[in-house]
Amino acid sequence: MSGTRELVFVYGTLRRGGTNHFRMSGADLVAEGVVKGRIYRISWYPGLVLGETGEVKGEVYSVDAAQLLELDAFEGLSAGEVVGSEYRRVKAVVSRPDGKTLSAWAWEWTGPIDGKDLLEQGDWIAVEPGDE
Repeated sequence: MSGTRELVFVYGTLRRGGTNHFRMSGADLVAEGVVKGRIYRISWYPGLVLGETGEVKGEVYSVDAAQLLELDAFEGLSAGEVVGSEYRRVKAVVSRPDGKTLSAWAWEWTGPIDGKDLLEQGDWIAVEPGDE
């Protein structure tokens, strides 16, 4: 069965080595890359704030419509909405190591960042690797 697939950028627990990477089962890894912005430790999970400064490391996957809805639900979005209580799904420009760029969905943190730890290196897995 073929259907429309979407590209998603994951930067936290959904990445390889992350505690929720199992949720990416069935998705196709397209590329590693970075987006412009900053990443904060919100709790046991990170929050991405897109911007002009900083780089956040992550991975781009190709997912089908059903998996996109499952990922939205995981990020706190109800079916059909792109803004939830903590995150919103937005298009982000992902720069690949080869210099090319991709447009992919990313879940951006919309909550407060006051008092949250900024991860200067932009890499959640380097700070909070999952159980291997």
